[in-house]
Formats: sequence, structure tokens, C-alpha cells
Amino acid sequence: MKKITSSLLALLFIAVVMVVPNDSTKTTSTTPIESHITKSQCKLRTLQRKLWSDHVIWTRDFIVSDLASLEDTSTVLQRLLRNQDDIGNSIKPYYGEEAGNTLSKLLREHIEIAGQVVNAAKTNNKLDLDKYNKLWYQNADKIADFLSSANPNLSNKELKDMLHKHLEFVTNEAVSRLNKDWNSDIETFDKGYDHMLMFADTISKGIIKQFPDKFK
Repeated sequence: MKKITSSLLALLFIAVVMVVPNDSTKTTSTTPIESHITKSQCKLRTLQRKLWSDHVIWTRDFIVSDLASLEDTSTVLQRLLRNQDDIGNSIKPYYGEEAGNTLSKLLREHIEIAGQVVNAAKTNNKLDLDKYNKLWYQNADKIADFLSSANPNLSNKELKDMLHKHLEFVTNEAVSRLNKDWNSDIETFDKGYDHMLMFADTISKGIIKQFPDKFK
């Protein structure tokens, strides 16, 4: 496969590099641990980490299958979409049925647009790549707006920075695979995985702080 062109690389990276502040590039799965964590707090954190790590794992599997045009692409995509429903369902005990469904819908859109971004990159379609990349970031902002409006303990700016960083990692994975840069592909996935664990912990902390009576 020919290497992806420099113009395509620039188009893929220009948005993510410009919008993500320096402090958001820190990707570590370690977060401060309170002196006392209840069983219910631990259960929520474990669940959120499982769901959001599944998100990056199945996203990676989809990228691998889609770029290689493997027969399992549609099956992997359905599993990835189910993960978005699982994440939405996980907030229903706190925010209700409608809110959970809204989050699932936004996350499904996130995946559907990601598929368009990957396909545009694979076919070197710069117009579509620019179009869907913009929609992708708009969708990320909508997710951050929704979560921060539901929970005042979640910073809208912090969520947007973290989600933008997530999109950057996904983009880097796709570019690395297109260029057959396997070391970069693995390194990017590892960083993206740690970053998403940090995102999961942010969501858990916000919920625990908003509903302290549920986590005694």
C-alpha cells in the first residue's frame, strides 16, 4: 500500500493538534485515590472503566477490519455500536431512561462518523475527510455539552479537551495503519487506552459527587 500523502496527513492532524491544549496531552491511567472507597463507588468505577475501555478496544478492531476490508467488518461494527448502548444504559440509574438513550444516540453518531472518517482516509478522499472530521468534532462537543449539562461537577471544557484528544488518538491509529507503521500503531493505542481510563474515572467521580447518597 502506498504511503498516505503528506497533504492527507496534514488534513488529518491539523484540527486535533490545534484544538487540544497542552495539559490534555497527559495520558495516564492513574488517578488520585480517596482514603476510603465504598463498595458501590468501586462498582461504578469498575463498570465505567470496562465500558470505556471496550469503546477503544472495539474501535481499534473496527479500524483494523475496515482498513483491511475484512469479512468481519460489519460484525465488529455491530459489537462496537452495542457498546455505545451499554454506556448509555449505565447512566440511566442516575439520569433516567431518556438521558441514557440520548447518550447512546450521540455515541452511535460518534461511531458512524468515525467510520466515514476512516473510509475517507482509506480512499484518500480529502473533501469527505474534511467534511466528516468537522462533524466528528461537533459530535464530540455535543457529547461534552450533554454530560456537563446533566452533571454540574463535570467541566464542559475538560470533557471537550478529553474527547478531542480521544479523536486524535483514533486518527493517529488509522494513519499509522495506513502507513504500516506498526510500532506507532501500538504505541498510539496504548496511550489512547490509558487516556480513556482517565476519562472513565472523570465520569465516575462526577456521578459520585452528584449523588453521594447512592454511594455510601
